[in-house]
Amino acid sequence: MNSLFFGPNGSGKGTQGSILKGKYKIPHIESGAIFRDNISKNTDLGKQAKSYIDKGDLVPDEITIPMILDRLKSDDCKDGWLLDGFPRNKNQAIKLNEALNEAGISLDVVVEILLDREIAKNRIMGRRLCVNDNNHPNNIFIDPIKPDGDKCRVCGGGLTTRADDQDEDAINKRHGIYYDSETGTLAAAYYFRDIAENNTEMKYITLDGKASVKEVTDELVSKL
Repeated sequence: MNSLFFGPNGSGKGTQGSILKGKYKIPHIESGAIFRDNISKNTDLGKQAKSYIDKGDLVPDEITIPMILDRLKSDDCKDGWLLDGFPRNKNQAIKLNEALNEAGISLDVVVEILLDREIAKNRIMGRRLCVNDNNHPNNIFIDPIKPDGDKCRVCGGGLTTRADDQDEDAINKRHGIYYDSETGTLAAAYYFRDIAENNTEMKYITLDGKASVKEVTDELVSKL
């Protein structure tokens, strides 16, 4: 099963990706990790990407997409993969689809997690980190995991916040790119949705991001 995952920051996309990775024994591939891996290994593509990153420029799609294809051709992807974090806009979606077709790599499933923009922002800004264990779920805007005052709901430990979780301008900027249905990330998702409508070999799945983690997982697995 080869799949693409779409969802705004705060939708639980990473959590669901990790769950699918364990359930179906396929790699959860994040675009940022591909960059880091190529740069650390000093590959030709990594060197090219680093030259742009060092100047503060965006890495061109002509470098990014070959990196992604190389990763998808790895041995651990032979039984499937889950790509997360790319494409980020419609133009990238078009180029990625063309590259996959040319490489003879099928795209079986595209998943979109639906979540209202304000709810997504609140989920990010409401995250609280337990000083004893960051994996203890605490969020002041989600009733089932709302902390006990300023204490962790799991162990009673103190709570902190991540600085980037409280940067509303940065969150709005990221969400502005994601929720742009004309040229942004949603436009990329809709590009694949339109293909799936006329392609019985590709499935486009939407999930209710307002539900609990388990409910979202159950809905996803049932639709797969």
